[in-house]
Amino acid sequence: MKIIPSIDIFKGKVVRLVKGDPKNITIYSDNPVEIAEKWKIQGAEMIHVVDLDSALGTGIDNHPEILRIVKKTKIPIQVGGGIRSYKSASTLLEKGVARVVVGTVAFRNLKELDKMIQVFGKDKITVALDYVAEKVVIKGWTQSTGIILKDAISKLQERGVEVFLLTAVERDGMLSGPDHKTLSSIVKTQNAKVIASGGVTSIQDLIRLKKSGLFGAIIGKALYEEKISLEEAISTLR
Repeated sequence: MKIIPSIDIFKGKVVRLVKGDPKNITIYSDNPVEIAEKWKIQGAEMIHVVDLDSALGTGIDNHPEILRIVKKTKIPIQVGGGIRSYKSASTLLEKGVARVVVGTVAFRNLKELDKMIQVFGKDKITVALDYVAEKVVIKGWTQSTGIILKDAISKLQERGVEVFLLTAVERDGMLSGPDHKTLSSIVKTQNAKVIASGGVTSIQDLIRLKKSGLFGAIIGKALYEEKISLEEAISTLR
């Protein structure tokens, strides 16, 4: 199982939001590149970068900072947040981003998603399914699709999607543990490659996720609050 540290960028700073709420924010650093290099030194083989400004439509462009992370770390960087068109995905992928994470486009513009998969390949596209009470939400968690999580996965698998990033919104930034029940059920019943996000608090959480057969787990607040050592986590799960 891949252990993937997260760097959430908002107004050029490394932050964490609670349940995606920009009014409930903690700032950890004003240097995203420095944080990325720190995670690389501690053993990260991939970093998950979230462009919160793009997701929330603030108008601030974080692409230069993201591309500096790509250039400096020289490890695969997965980027999500506000990627709602083929053009925005191609801009990142053509400049060295390893994988893009899309969400809203999978529900509002399937032609764009199909084009991304066709042109760039399945391994370059991850679909983020953020959910509240088992229903998928989009547009920076501000709108409910009314679609049940498992139904969404089935329909997207038919279109060629292989990797899903699942975020339990109610657990994100809460340090309350992952939604083990939902995650393990999806891995078992839908044969999907699942990356878990939201709530990871301890190495025991990671061990349990690995036993459930998850493809990867993203760690955010637990790293920044020093609840988990990245080096120890990678060593333990290896």
